[in-house]
Amino acid sequence: MKQDAEISRLSFLLQPKTDVQVTRWFWKNYQFVLVLYFTIEEINRDSHLLPNISLGFNVCNAFASDQFTLWSTLLWLSENIEALPNYNCQTNSKSIAVISGTKSAFSAEIGTLLELYRIPQVTYGPFHPMLSDRDQFPSLYQMAPKDSFLAHAMISLLLHFGWTWVALFVSDDMKGEQFLWDLKAEMIKNGICMAFTEKLSAPKTMYGSSDITFMSRIRVSSANVHILYGETDSLITMDVAAEFFLTTGKVWIMTRKWDIVVYEMNHMLHSFHGSFSFSHHKGEIPGFRHFLKRVNPSQYPGDFYFSKLWLHAFQCSPVGSLCGKIGVCPPNSSLEFMPGNIDIMTISDSSYFIYNAVYAIAHVLHQMLLEKIEMGSSGHTDKPRMLPWELHPFLKKIQFINTAGDHISLDKETNYMAHYDIENTVNFPAGLGLMVKVGEIFSKTPHDQVLIINDKIIEWPIGFTENSQSVCSQSCLPGFRKIPQEGRPICCFTCGFCPERHISNQTDADHCFQCSIYEYPNSERTHCIPKVVIFLAFEDSLGMTLACIALCFSVITVVVLVFFMKHKDTPIVKANNRNLSYILLISLFLCFLCSLLFIGHPNTVTCILQQITFGLVFTVAVSTVLAKTITVILSFKIMKPGRTMRWLLVSGAVNSVIPICTLIQLIFCGIWLATSPPFIDTDAHSEHGHIIILCNKGSLTAFYCVLGYLGSLALASFTVAFLARNLPDTFNEAKFLTFSMLVFCSVWVTFLPVYHSTKGKVMVAVEVFSILTSSAGLLCCIFVPKCYIIIMRPDKNCLKNFKNRKCSRGKKTF
Repeated sequence: MKQDAEISRLSFLLQPKTDVQVTRWFWKNYQFVLVLYFTIEEINRDSHLLPNISLGFNVCNAFASDQFTLWSTLLWLSENIEALPNYNCQTNSKSIAVISGTKSAFSAEIGTLLELYRIPQVTYGPFHPMLSDRDQFPSLYQMAPKDSFLAHAMISLLLHFGWTWVALFVSDDMKGEQFLWDLKAEMIKNGICMAFTEKLSAPKTMYGSSDITFMSRIRVSSANVHILYGETDSLITMDVAAEFFLTTGKVWIMTRKWDIVVYEMNHMLHSFHGSFSFSHHKGEIPGFRHFLKRVNPSQYPGDFYFSKLWLHAFQCSPVGSLCGKIGVCPPNSSLEFMPGNIDIMTISDSSYFIYNAVYAIAHVLHQMLLEKIEMGSSGHTDKPRMLPWELHPFLKKIQFINTAGDHISLDKETNYMAHYDIENTVNFPAGLGLMVKVGEIFSKTPHDQVLIINDKIIEWPIGFTENSQSVCSQSCLPGFRKIPQEGRPICCFTCGFCPERHISNQTDADHCFQCSIYEYPNSERTHCIPKVVIFLAFEDSLGMTLACIALCFSVITVVVLVFFMKHKDTPIVKANNRNLSYILLISLFLCFLCSLLFIGHPNTVTCILQQITFGLVFTVAVSTVLAKTITVILSFKIMKPGRTMRWLLVSGAVNSVIPICTLIQLIFCGIWLATSPPFIDTDAHSEHGHIIILCNKGSLTAFYCVLGYLGSLALASFTVAFLARNLPDTFNEAKFLTFSMLVFCSVWVTFLPVYHSTKGKVMVAVEVFSILTSSAGLLCCIFVPKCYIIIMRPDKNCLKNFKNRKCSRGKKTF
């Protein structure tokens, strides 16, 4: 990497000193060379792979500059003499393959040139779909597997920690656009939203303040998680920006190839401290760590870079190195004791791909060698000649298991199990900058994935904790539902309390669910509670009170009946047809008792008996009152001595009113039972938290017909009694009949609006109360005055117009 030192250190408010230049080395990448040394030596020692043949190599530095790419490639083909296009001047030993990286642009540029010579190029950089175009790059092979599952893996990590509000930084190129498209699609599926998206441009020679001000947006953004993805070039911008904008309390998620972002951190506070990175799973290369511990520049005296690394790390150079002996190196000088901010002992993705690339080429050469020996190569049977273009058929189908136990193939169309390691950037103590594996994720399909992560060993950024959130809106607790905010992403919402009879039993519920009719929500609206089944029971205070009243009046009615039967021969009992009085008292007794059918647990029998019994016994009672009223009219107005119709009164024909009226009501009840009889029903809405068992009338029309017919009889009785109220006689009960019918009609006229304004068992209680009140009204208005005269005023219970007659005192006197 090349950049202006002062610009990277001084504020943009000052005039930069452009005459000062320095090359900043990214020493982590020197691991590429070391793994090449190790692999070549390991293969050359292997007696089974390429026996009696040694592999050689050239190492060239790939400058991060487009102007040097083709020039350096031509210079390599010309053996560093003079760049000659279209010629390969390697006379001593021509290279049979090229291993290149880390940028896809670099591989594409030299690939165009190498294609002229059909030299195979195996890349160790990140997978790029452009390089997989066999028509454009038929001689190029990529060691890195596809990143098609990377978006799913990152989404799994976000879901694991509950992060739904993220910012995205991608390189402004085709690969960045593809990743942005894939990630957005997965975010939509999983309810994750993007706070903002920033596209990183290619690196510049000089940066202005406007080029990196996007970092200031991170500080004020409500998103605490940022995803970083793209080509290596665009990371230069990110690295420069991190020098000037320290962002704490933010978690970065990136790919392992972004080593440059956490470039050899040498201070505790760093914008990318505590970040997560995804890298393709790689096994441990046997012996490589031991190799790194013992290797030193004196073993490779021709390697200028190794000597420079040693000088940079230990301020010395061992004997035999290219720089000669400089200073005195510590006796335990080893790459293992490099400064903590240069993590060269942890193998990177690219180093692992180089290891596999060298072995892939070695296996191909081995197969070619066996094939040539079997076929018999002309001229040089001991050392068959191998040409670069002959490797292609073998490279396309090469498959093997490396020493780390991983399956290696250059055929990217082969289905493989995506397997990523999740690493955490650890920066403690200050400047350590290690990548520590904290988990892994693997899957054969996007819908079949397993995430394993150890939360306890994660080192979080400054100002960020394990319980920190990255959400646009705080989660809606159970009992609430999310209400989207117009014009904002779906992750931004307000919380609304679930409406009545609805609940939500999970966090961030999109909808509230309605409880069944047999359940009701608790006060927090978090779960449904079964409703309690109730009815107008005898055990209830209301039911018990009504039942006691009904029984008391039943007893009173029986007492009155017995009392009347005892004084049956007195004038006041005989005066108004005592048989009708007996019938009326018996019907009132049944009226009081029928109210008990409305109390207690309803069933089919009681539901039918309630209405039928009520209709019939009240019809008998009211028709009896009508008969008594007609008797009064016939006695005082129509039937005078000598009239021919006197026999109607004497014969008792008036009593036929009762069976006729009852028969009509019986017909109505029969039609009711035949069409839509009453049935047992439940009411789950009248009382909160209760299911009321009650009797459904069945046909309301039939019910109101029965009630209406009963009302018409009462109205007729009231009218007739009202007309006879002023007839003179001591024992005329027309006034009492009039008042009793007035009370009866008033009760049932009041009943209708009250009945319809109540619900549940109160409705039943209203009906029972109306039955008791109307029955008690008839009993009290008609019979109480007579009982009063019999008991308290016996002087009025006699016929004053008859001479020599004594008034009754409870005994028969005439």
